[in-house]
Amino acid sequence: MQIAMVIDLNKCIGCQTCTMACKTQWTLEKGREYMYWNNVETMPGKGYPKGYMDMNTGFNENKEVVLGPLPSLVDYGKPWEFNYGGFIEGKNKVIGPEEVPLWGPNWDEEVGEGDYPNNFYFYLPRLCNHCTDPACLAACSRKAIYKRKEDGIVLVDLEKCRGYRDCVEACPYKKVYFNTYLKKVEKCIMCFPRLEKGIPSACARQCVGRARWQSYLEDKEGPVHKLVKVWKVALPLMPEKGTSPNVFYIPPFSPPAFDRDGRPTDKPRIPVSYLKRLFGDDVENALNILKEEINKKSNGKPSGLMDILIAYRHKDMFKI
Repeated sequence: MQIAMVIDLNKCIGCQTCTMACKTQWTLEKGREYMYWNNVETMPGKGYPKGYMDMNTGFNENKEVVLGPLPSLVDYGKPWEFNYGGFIEGKNKVIGPEEVPLWGPNWDEEVGEGDYPNNFYFYLPRLCNHCTDPACLAACSRKAIYKRKEDGIVLVDLEKCRGYRDCVEACPYKKVYFNTYLKKVEKCIMCFPRLEKGIPSACARQCVGRARWQSYLEDKEGPVHKLVKVWKVALPLMPEKGTSPNVFYIPPFSPPAFDRDGRPTDKPRIPVSYLKRLFGDDVENALNILKEEINKKSNGKPSGLMDILIAYRHKDMFKI
């Protein structure tokens, strides 16, 4: 069995509630200050850590694990504390790190790309994908990373881990982190203590936009199976990396681009080529299915897909 998640990018408002739900529950101890097991990025953007999408990692064509560069703490963004009094007075805006910070999580939030009036951006929540073929597991010489048979969650055995960080280098999503205090690696655990009690993961349960569904991928009655396997509108991030991720995304719709006279055209403002880079070649088919089902619902016709995506009842989004 594989626990999985679907996130609708058309419903994510970038509020970071999921990020804070995870941060306050799992990463407040020493050595975790810079860690965000869940984060929400603005796309197009450089991400967290900086430039992770351009790092050649994961598996190659021969299914051999590829070790890429090891991100530095600067790439993640050294943690600092704001001096709010000094900020209001116009001096000493931040305290620490020693140098002026030049990067951090969400540094390019709501920047995006394009020129007015055709600029655009959207939000991309990210967490460990608990992949079917985890590159982090394949790279670990200590065999400290494993998948639980009962739910497919990828975990780290801290007794075996020696902090070599090959797993960090191998993960194409850079969702394995080095604890600078313990000198071991840690990562998202999909809130398995909650799941064992029938409670959804914190990031999914606390999402104010009702943008996340969670259930077992094999459960034909669960929302994830229906969105991924039946309707085929939920797609993995960077599928070419060969890890078979189990976090899936409903791709975002695009507002129309304007011509020189300020009139809307039939050209999407978000380039389809960019969405293909993120979610693969199936993104066009997924968007077409979504548009067709939205039109059905708008015209008063039934749509099983839209009934799932609207999420009338919060509890129906989870089948743990």
